[in-house]
Amino acid sequence: MRILVIEDDPVLADGLTVGLSLNGETVDAVANCNDARAAIRAGQFDAIVLDLMLPDGSGLDLLAEMRQAGNQTPVVMLTALDETPDRIRGLDVGADDYIGKPFDLDELAARLRAVTRRGHGRAGSLLTLNEITLDPSKMTVTVSEREISLSRREFAILMALMERPGVIRSRQELEDRLYGWQEEVESNAVEVHVHNLRAKIGRTQIETMRGVGYRMRPDR
Repeated sequence: MRILVIEDDPVLADGLTVGLSLNGETVDAVANCNDARAAIRAGQFDAIVLDLMLPDGSGLDLLAEMRQAGNQTPVVMLTALDETPDRIRGLDVGADDYIGKPFDLDELAARLRAVTRRGHGRAGSLLTLNEITLDPSKMTVTVSEREISLSRREFAILMALMERPGVIRSRQELEDRLYGWQEEVESNAVEVHVHNLRAKIGRTQIETMRGVGYRMRPDR
């Protein structure tokens, strides 16, 4: 997943970036509403972690703007406020979930997986197609019940393709899942990772749609 963290505490933002990256996510972080608006306009995110108290405005107001503009990206609120009315207002404005500070990083990661899973219309966490099973929570992949080893970026590409089987994902979409703003995009990175994936899961599992992108072969 590609996640946007909107948090003005640099220590917490850095901790979230590092921690979620270790869970296999691609993370970008901004510290205020203005930068968040620019990031949301420019990027395609799978989920957003949103602090309520920001230096140039309210995270709730920012969330309301997003929803009024038709942006349906799943949002998990991150707040030190423990008042029930604040949680109720956030959920009514359009948040998908909330977690209070201090929090457990593994729990936040699980909540992000849950809101994105619901956004894709799935109840279960496992992705299964053509004898391939991907478990986002454990970052494991099995082919015909045999576990295989994937790099973080190979895993991210496979997950992006399996989330929407049969749908063509462009090279740009896949690059967005692999690299944050501060990372340099390697030449032919997607092609190299897809080549390596095919060697591990089966050469016919990922189809190349020339000039368009890639998709998983439809389930047999």
